[in-house]
Amino acid sequence: ATVQRVRLGADNDGRLNAFSLMTWTHCHRGGSFTEHASNFARALYAAPNRLTGHRLVRLDLPHAGAMRAPGEASGTLSLECAMDELAEQLGLDPVELRIRNEPPVDPENGRPFSQRQLVRCLKEGAQLFGWERRMPKPGQVRDGRWLVGMGMASAIRGNFLLPAKCSFSVDAEGVITVRQGMTDIGTGTYTVLAQIAAETLGVPLGKVVVEIGDSELPPAPGSGGQFGAATAGSAALAAGMNLRKALAELATGDPRSPLYGDDRELVTFQDGVIAIENKSETLAALVARAAPEGLTVEGDSRPAADMREWSTQTYGGHFCEVGVDPVTGEVRVRRMLGVFAAGRILNAKTAKSQLTGGMIWGIASALHEGNAVDLRHGSLLAQDLAQYLVTVQADVGEVDAIMLDEVDDKANPMGIKGVGELGNSGAGAAVAN
Repeated sequence: ATVQRVRLGADNDGRLNAFSLMTWTHCHRGGSFTEHASNFARALYAAPNRLTGHRLVRLDLPHAGAMRAPGEASGTLSLECAMDELAEQLGLDPVELRIRNEPPVDPENGRPFSQRQLVRCLKEGAQLFGWERRMPKPGQVRDGRWLVGMGMASAIRGNFLLPAKCSFSVDAEGVITVRQGMTDIGTGTYTVLAQIAAETLGVPLGKVVVEIGDSELPPAPGSGGQFGAATAGSAALAAGMNLRKALAELATGDPRSPLYGDDRELVTFQDGVIAIENKSETLAALVARAAPEGLTVEGDSRPAADMREWSTQTYGGHFCEVGVDPVTGEVRVRRMLGVFAAGRILNAKTAKSQLTGGMIWGIASALHEGNAVDLRHGSLLAQDLAQYLVTVQADVGEVDAIMLDEVDDKANPMGIKGVGELGNSGAGAAVAN
């Protein structure tokens, strides 16, 4: 649980001159877990006078821990709702207020942004959603018994890269095997690692085998924190490039190869074939003849030293249309759109699934989820998912996520960032607004 206090000061034209987001978060009597609900605000909006921080309140409650989009999911619910209240006070459109407070560099540390397309997310989202039809004054639009309103919010989530290793093998059949101690919790790791291997070695996906989920394999940090695909993928790319180099050396150094004696820097890989100009042979033929036991190489990735010179985030804009029954208080999310900028998208299908899933989590946090404490016993009333109310299909209307083209070469060699947490950052605030 958190308690957040937001204070905003702005000129009449809507430019923030001061803001504060202070968070109090509960932790176990013997623990130190902190829900960093103020951190995201440090890179979001420009303001010369700033105050953010966290305070712990130790309570006799179960240990707390990180949940999807820790910090941002709860923190944006306060700041992005307060921004809407400020827009109303100033008579400004909420989208325009946010655009007017776009910083030229990271307002907390002065570092340049590696890529920042928040304004484009907001503008394109507003256009696609039909934001111009929004009535600024509440309670003006009716659809039968329903009052209908529109809301929006900005989304931001930090980008991280952790150390990881990966191994690539090729056998006499020309099959590439990727091995990594990575996880796939439904986020598409198997798919994206296979894609990276196929693209790097120029083989069809059917010629790639992915083995993950075993701690005996080259280590990777696992799924979480939106760093999974970028971290595992960067190590996979390094391993794939090392295997390319080993195969090129094998081909140009084998007197029986058509490529013998050629410059290995000119070698290309495509359709399961290794070639230089009009000379070629299949990977299977090369390996079966010159290395019948197969070839195995490793690659690793780690954060580059110059990453600290850049402010690297992912961004988005959420737009939502909600119906409210003024008699019963029933709330229905009718449609929701998110536009996101999160680096190179490795697989549009798996990325969109994560983003829309996060948006649905945002609907839940705004409308359904909560767990009261029994003050007599200091225990949570809902003890399992049979009692804890979550959003289901009947609660969700039309949901769509759009990803902008972006390759952030400052983030890692592939230009990947992450989407796992971004869809939930700001989504609940858009529903509330």
